[in-house]
Amino acid sequence: MASGSQVREQVRQKYGSAAQSVTDTGSAACCGPSLRCCDPITANLYSDEERGLLPEKAALASLGCGNPTALTELKPGEVVLDLGSGGGIDVLLSARRVGPTGNAYGLDMTDEMLALARENQRQAGAENVEFLKGEIENIPLPDESVDVIISNCVINLSADKDRVLREAFRVLKPGGRLAVSDVVVRGEVPAAVRESMLLWAGCVAGALEESDYRARLKAACFEQVEIEPTRTYNIQDARQFLTGSGVDVDAVAPQVEGKFMSAFIRATKPAPSCCGTECCGGAHAGGNK
Repeated sequence: MASGSQVREQVRQKYGSAAQSVTDTGSAACCGPSLRCCDPITANLYSDEERGLLPEKAALASLGCGNPTALTELKPGEVVLDLGSGGGIDVLLSARRVGPTGNAYGLDMTDEMLALARENQRQAGAENVEFLKGEIENIPLPDESVDVIISNCVINLSADKDRVLREAFRVLKPGGRLAVSDVVVRGEVPAAVRESMLLWAGCVAGALEESDYRARLKAACFEQVEIEPTRTYNIQDARQFLTGSGVDVDAVAPQVEGKFMSAFIRATKPAPSCCGTECCGGAHAGGNK
């Protein structure tokens, strides 16, 4: 099994290459060899109206598995944080919805994606947006500073998902909401898929089993946990994201049919902010200030 640092570097390289491809060629990131997590996972996630509101390259750089902004109620004046913001499409859409009295942060660890996102911000004229460099396991924001956390197919890429969820809990205000799109698994997945670094960088191998995802959210002290499937992948889809990954497609595709799904995951940080000394006093102490 690859170490956390190996996973992180693989993801950084793949997504950096995807961003550079969009910058250099003006074509969709998933049309090149840099990522296999293109179609069917990233296809048709945004409406024509949403795409028309933003610079073209914001949509071209989108490599998510859902549209959290379409499934999340954002209110004027709220502070939103997008974990793994990529080219910035969800940040820019969120910024429009929270309005000039609100603020939208994007957090990404990839220099190429940050450069692309900031150019998209400039073209969009979005003044209530800030893109931060950092890792989702160490969010560079103060405790209880964010109303809503969104993310689009990024938490599954982390080798330390528990830390990501603890950090999300830390920066949310009491009563704050987690509302993310992610790839989730139902049932057992072949070891060949789990062990493939290429598939990890392409959204699939790091996906949590549905009940495990729920348990980890609750262990991080989140309440009102909901997992809503938005797209389930059939055998043709499985063949698409497995092709070129180094696994035996004919053997593995039937074993993963219907087991991977895009899902919308909701959870809430309870108010008041502490759910008990064992949880908040231990698991959430000592974060970034």
